[in-house]
Amino acid sequence: MSTARPTGKPQLGWGRIANISFGFFGIQIGFALQNANMSRVFQSLGSNVDDLAALWVAAPLTGLLVQPVIGHLSDRTWLGRFGRRRPYFLAGALLACLSLVAMPLQGALIGAALLLWLLDASLNIAMEPFRAFVGDMLDKKQHTAGYAVQTAFIGAGAVVGSLFPTLLDAAGVANVAPEGMIPDTVRYSFWAGGAALLAAVLWTVLSTREYSPDEMAAFGEQVAEPAAVDQALAARNPALALAWIAGGAAVALAVLHYALAKELYLLAGLLAAYGLAYAGAVLFARAGRVTMLSSVVGDFAGMPALMKRLALVQFFSWSALFIMWIYTTPVVAQVFFGATDPASPEYQQAANYVGRLFSIYNGTAAPAALLVLPFLSRRIGKLRTHAVCLLAGAAGFGSYLVLRDPAWLQVSEVAIGLCWASILAMPYAILASSLPQAKLGVSMGLFNVFVVLPQLLVATVMHTIMDAFFPAQPVWTMAFAAGTLVLAALATLRVGKVD
Repeated sequence: MSTARPTGKPQLGWGRIANISFGFFGIQIGFALQNANMSRVFQSLGSNVDDLAALWVAAPLTGLLVQPVIGHLSDRTWLGRFGRRRPYFLAGALLACLSLVAMPLQGALIGAALLLWLLDASLNIAMEPFRAFVGDMLDKKQHTAGYAVQTAFIGAGAVVGSLFPTLLDAAGVANVAPEGMIPDTVRYSFWAGGAALLAAVLWTVLSTREYSPDEMAAFGEQVAEPAAVDQALAARNPALALAWIAGGAAVALAVLHYALAKELYLLAGLLAAYGLAYAGAVLFARAGRVTMLSSVVGDFAGMPALMKRLALVQFFSWSALFIMWIYTTPVVAQVFFGATDPASPEYQQAANYVGRLFSIYNGTAAPAALLVLPFLSRRIGKLRTHAVCLLAGAAGFGSYLVLRDPAWLQVSEVAIGLCWASILAMPYAILASSLPQAKLGVSMGLFNVFVVLPQLLVATVMHTIMDAFFPAQPVWTMAFAAGTLVLAALATLRVGKVD
């Protein structure tokens, strides 16, 4: 009887590593267009700055629901030559392309908000399996290199997406539109971005071949665990769900009693919904039934300690990023260009300048991921490297409060770019090597819950805070962003020892 020992995955060259993540280049073009221009689109269609956070709620809520589900499903998918993760890349890319084409054709605010929901869902369907794809295709020794290359493509794609409107403006395309209309620079940028997204994802789909379940077994890695009842979940008390439901009810009553922002009802609903999901999952497990609900909730409730500690770091880190994406345009327009009217040429000039700033932080991320992060990691370790980069980002956001010359903001964005590179690479490189292959997709999806939750909190709570303490002064959102990154750096140093 043969007892061949498992062999590790083959070491891949840089070209094949690049093919694995090239689709992320296109996906990030879509995210960059969304992040840099949706506030502008909403304001062009009649929204005021106080309503922006509520309109952006669709994006993180979609990610919260989609990513764990797609991760769970992709872990259990095998379609022969079509593979495991690639069908999700392609389906998400097609839907995202259609959403980008349709977005600039909207003439009503509600239509743009609904399309943002569809666009973000589609981008999440395409994006989530890419994180697990690196772990699928690369040996653990190459995980850091794989996520560094992925981060470089993310940065490059974001530069392209962020600069589209500015380049079109320089080419003479109209950058100002009549009231209630979207400028042509934004319109054509979305259409070009949709085509680029689809082409980049097709490149990865056609240029890569996924390892089959038999090949993964030969590497000593189990692709999907057999369906089984989660005994740890079955042992839990379903009555604990009442605490989550009560928390949701308390938030709802506080909103009603104190006349808080109505967006907080969404937070209340999410708390209650998780309570119901938890109760249902425990009851299914106790009844011996294996369902997607019980599997996902069980994996979430039973996260490894390292994943929990990194999740706290992600929570604080992404709070700052979502503040940046929502509020940078109105902050730069008001403080540095003296404009608050979205229909004014000065405001549109500021919006294009924000696209340039976003291209700087994303452009910084690509070389930082390939050169700076590995250099620092070898000398001070992964965790200290991440903490240093987070503090650099805090300094970048804090500078918005003291600078008055918009040219100096470009220096601030370099610091934010270093932080962005680390957020995209270091936590995933640390996590991927410590997770079982059989649950890599769902684990990455659940880890991204802690990317989404702070976004929901920012979208629902920030408006209330700003309205109460800093009305009509959006620049103070940058102080909150700086503060959350300082907390993220402190949480990083408490993660503990990693390889």
